[in-house]
Amino acid sequence: MSSPSSRLEALIRGGRFCVTSEIVPPRSGDPASVERQALELVGYADAVNITDNPVASAHMSVVAGAAVTARVGLEPTLQVTVRDRNRLALAADLLGAWALGARNLLCLTGDPLSSGDEPDATTVNDLGLLDLARLANTRREQGRLPSGAEIDHPPRYFVGVADSPLVERYDPARLEVKLDGGAGFVVTQIAYDVDALVAWAEAIRPRGIFERAAVIVGVAPLRSVKQARYMNEHIPGVSVPGALLDELEQAGPDAESIGTARCIETVIRLKELPGIAGVHVIGLGHEDIVRHVIEGAGLLPRPPARTT
Repeated sequence: MSSPSSRLEALIRGGRFCVTSEIVPPRSGDPASVERQALELVGYADAVNITDNPVASAHMSVVAGAAVTARVGLEPTLQVTVRDRNRLALAADLLGAWALGARNLLCLTGDPLSSGDEPDATTVNDLGLLDLARLANTRREQGRLPSGAEIDHPPRYFVGVADSPLVERYDPARLEVKLDGGAGFVVTQIAYDVDALVAWAEAIRPRGIFERAAVIVGVAPLRSVKQARYMNEHIPGVSVPGALLDELEQAGPDAESIGTARCIETVIRLKELPGIAGVHVIGLGHEDIVRHVIEGAGLLPRPPARTT
């Protein structure tokens, strides 16, 4: 096994409970928004995902977002969808982002174009998600493109994939196929039903998934019952328990504090769950809440990590 090339990978290999978060590049050519988000998470997150045209809508490129994030001292995780690029563009972006400071890669299919503001755009999908993971790993381990061409100073990304453990009719074999492609970490869909997540973890434990990859669970503090209902009804794989919905509704104007408190409780429980390597704390545009969750769950200070 090659030595770790990112802070996130080094911490995971060292058995440390990791904290990641998310930055959404703006619909703008001004990098100030990315810089502001990154600065608010320095010292709180071990790495941050830079989203790639989220909700199938055009934003500042993920490569530019990664460059700005790295410049302020935060390790970027490059989210890359196969929806928008052919293999040449994928290869170019992986080379460019590594040169600008990205060290982790999260391979995604991408939201359907019908969900965005350019439904008549053309879906590319020249490579599949597994092909992208293999492309990154071939570069890391062999220093070559899939064509066999050698690469000077090849990127050595720590490669990850996404999973939705609480989706209906969950099939663990789909995750195993992704791990076969070379993924070293998994970021799950947002989880609110911790009991259901524990049941999922116990069900897959005998399959050895936790030994094959670091599982990082997505969490997101809720700010209102309206937001909770929307996520329950429109985000696949997200299930907000009825008791939490009732509590948020009864809280009225204090719903945000309730949502933050329950998210902190979720993180504390996840820290004690064998096999869970960390949490991915999403603020949905509110980095201050992300910081409150990380502080409240006792995840500070973040540990140092050495990479080669």
